Amino acid sequence: MAREDKRIKRKVRNSYLISTVSIALVLFLLGSVSYLILNALSATDRLKESVTIYVMLKDGLSEQETADLRKQIETKESVREVKYITKEQAAEDFRAYIGNDFEEFLDENPLPNSFEVGLTAEASEKEAIRSLEKELTALTGVDEVIYQKGVIEQIGSNINKFNLILLLFGGALLFIALILLNNTIRMTIVAKRHIINTMKLVGATRGFILRPFLASATAHGIYAGAIASIMFIAMVAGLGEGLPEVRFLKDNMLLLGIVAAMIIGGIIISLLFTLFAVNKFVRMPSGKAYLY
Repeated sequence: MAREDKRIKRKVRNSYLISTVSIALVLFLLGSVSYLILNALSATDRLKESVTIYVMLKDGLSEQETADLRKQIETKESVREVKYITKEQAAEDFRAYIGNDFEEFLDENPLPNSFEVGLTAEASEKEAIRSLEKELTALTGVDEVIYQKGVIEQIGSNINKFNLILLLFGGALLFIALILLNNTIRMTIVAKRHIINTMKLVGATRGFILRPFLASATAHGIYAGAIASIMFIAMVAGLGEGLPEVRFLKDNMLLLGIVAAMIIGGIIISLLFTLFAVNKFVRMPSGKAYLY
């Protein structure tokens, strides 16, 4: 009898260990994928912010008129920054680009003064840029607004597809992970179904039966979250050291939020699935528990 008790205790202990490790690995995987998705979304935002439009100015504007026009452009919500480019600087840049002095053939500099306007990530969509183009063109002193329409449309389309794929991948991974965890925790409770049945036979209430299981689930959720957090922090440090050329997010509050989410997620997942599994055996007739 003592040997059988030891065997049962060892089986229960091993099942809880497997459950804790499984939850930790799933939490680490979800946390890592979330971190990589956030990095990908941040990279797409940086790509959107690289979109630039050029506001060509009419000849003959005074310095005050140019300064006033710049202020009007900077007040636009979709504008991130404005850089003034003189016609002399524009000519110098163009000479460096083509490798020849084009002014020798034209006897003048045909390039106008202009503003290089950087946009926010939210304003880099096709419709938003077209709306901004109309607003800027209507300003006094603006000759025309130039930007690469085809390139911007292609960038926006590709980014939207990429973000959709990322979100679908994250959602599918979460669904699969929850199914695996549900099965793992259920098998842990199965190992203690005889104890639940015995407690029912002696008249224990549902709350009395649930209490030790939920307390144990909370503890194992915290353990799993702590293990996953340590692995996640090690991964982030390793990525920063191993791939210094990649701009990974290093926001401490963001990392702390992911760590907290893993610990809280471990507790919630462990509690919910334990509650469902224990309730199943509490409701199950005593004669069927031995056949499960």
